[in-house]
Amino acid sequence: MNPDDTSPDNPPDTQRIRAFETAAELLTAPNALIHLTLEEARVVVGYMTPQFIPANTTFIREGDAADEGFMALLLEGEVVVESVTVSRTEPLTIRVLGAGSLVGEVGLVDEEPRSASCTTSADSLCAILTRESFKALINEEPRIGSKLLLAIAARLAERLRDNARKLRLYAKLAKAMQLEIDRALLQRP
Repeated sequence: MNPDDTSPDNPPDTQRIRAFETAAELLTAPNALIHLTLEEARVVVGYMTPQFIPANTTFIREGDAADEGFMALLLEGEVVVESVTVSRTEPLTIRVLGAGSLVGEVGLVDEEPRSASCTTSADSLCAILTRESFKALINEEPRIGSKLLLAIAARLAERLRDNARKLRLYAKLAKAMQLEIDRALLQRP
């Protein structure tokens, strides 16, 4: 985040500096997966750009194959993460995220289509880390970049475990439903 950049898409200098400090503080919060010191967090935030996203804006679209790899640290506002699942036409809300949340980190590390849609439900301020900036961070500050990469890997592992738990539950439910169907079929005249 360069406080001297005053393009129309970026907030004024004082807001940018405040956003810079807020982002660094959020990255060092006790509940953050990224265990950085405040100085390390400031280095990471130096590679980020603040972006205001109005309410009801979908800024990540599920299935989007355009190579726009970026991650957003939500500084203010709220984001709804949704996905259209098999046999559904309406999206299913996966999560609602608030300040301090990371959004889109999968797109930061791979070049595959987006796996979910993210829509702001309130005016939101984010700190955006592009794939190019992330690569620069890893090259220029390898110790800090590796900490960030490990934190992203930990988040992805947490989601993978959560999905495995859900799949086990769905398998149990499907089996119970099949047993009920079988019983009902056996009781038919």
